[in-house]
Amino acid sequence: MGGIAAIARAAGHRVTGSDQNVYPPMSTQLEALGIEITQGFEAAQLEPAPDVVVVGNVMTRGKPVIEALLESRIPYVSGPEWLAREVLRDRWVLAVAGTHGKTTTSSLLAWILDAAGLDPGFLIGGVPANFNVSARLGSTPFFVIEADEYDSAFFDKRAKFVHYRPRTAILNNLEFDHADIYRDVAEIQRQFHHLVRTVPASGRIVWNVDDARLAETLAMGCWSEREGFTRANAPTARDALWTARPVEGVADYSRFEVLLGGASQGVVEWSLIGAHNMENALAAIAAARHAGVPPRQAIASLSRFEGVARRMQLRGEVAGIRVYDDFAHHPTAIHTTLDGLRRRVGKARIVAVLEARSNTMRMGVHRDTLAPSLALADEVWLFAPPDLGWDTKPLMAALGERGHAVAQVDALAEQLALALQPGDHALIMSNGGFGGLHGKLLANLEKRFGNR
Repeated sequence: MGGIAAIARAAGHRVTGSDQNVYPPMSTQLEALGIEITQGFEAAQLEPAPDVVVVGNVMTRGKPVIEALLESRIPYVSGPEWLAREVLRDRWVLAVAGTHGKTTTSSLLAWILDAAGLDPGFLIGGVPANFNVSARLGSTPFFVIEADEYDSAFFDKRAKFVHYRPRTAILNNLEFDHADIYRDVAEIQRQFHHLVRTVPASGRIVWNVDDARLAETLAMGCWSEREGFTRANAPTARDALWTARPVEGVADYSRFEVLLGGASQGVVEWSLIGAHNMENALAAIAAARHAGVPPRQAIASLSRFEGVARRMQLRGEVAGIRVYDDFAHHPTAIHTTLDGLRRRVGKARIVAVLEARSNTMRMGVHRDTLAPSLALADEVWLFAPPDLGWDTKPLMAALGERGHAVAQVDALAEQLALALQPGDHALIMSNGGFGGLHGKLLANLEKRFGNR
């Protein structure tokens, strides 16, 4: 919603908004744009009446501002509907969908197009360091959008991405998530099928051939050109037009070769790590080719990609203890993030710190797969507030001596600072602000170690 506000401002509208507990980087981005934020959801913010209210999917019946809106004659739309109607209608939309990797892949694709001089618009659920904003209007037909399967608004329960009508669509992967709105993975597949139905015959779908659920979804019907991608050593690589493999001797995937139809297109050398980021890059390179960017040009531009805020972002270092911020909030993402870090740091200690904050996590849907996803961590600290919603004892039992559960953020920062040792890598994972844990932990480390 912050990105949509930024685009509306760039399009010439006066924009205000309301929210609660807005945290960086979005809060600082909105402030820099001069967009006023009202704390809370009281009815008074509709006076004087705006021309239109764009309603985010966090809003529900019963909130005073929503009840007042429904009683009024003020027009209202969902964020995806407003974007489709006011911005995307005449654009070449490149949509990035999937359970994991949407933000990074969207950022990579936007950067490749920008580096090629195409000045794309974009709307991304994070802040790419190359742009320092999560959204912009752009000056050419191309528009990159992170295409989320979450529902659009309280009055529109369709997935957001069905509004976007892409000409180029990336399908990264498909797993069960968003248990608060989907009963099972089949319902999510149905939404992805609806997305596929909106891609024109002259469009292109770039998809992960190693994902069986995506293959099942495409088998439900596909009317567009398809290009598959996967790792070169995957069993399904023979079915993929695009493959990639790490350069020999580079275990963390920070250097990898890109192949198109088996022919080498060049080697990506960058600061990112992990096989999942290699796949994200491969998908972005393939999609950019549909927009006219040659693979070799795309590969060259990725050496200048600076990453995305809150995706393995180093927040600080004290006494040789490195503290990272990462958005991982699903067992698969947790595992792939830890795998990339383990490959980078070797035998150094990794201390994983997790806030089970998403609705699906708080419902306990993934509680049985959390322990295996954390296997590569030497220690695990779980933020377990009283209202978490599920019993953490089985998880702690599965983790054994590696596991620790703490109910308060301040106490977690203090205990963690005492437990960390010089040379450790503290990986803090949450899809929210985590109560400012990163800064509190660094402050406690400074208190303990001083200028060491």
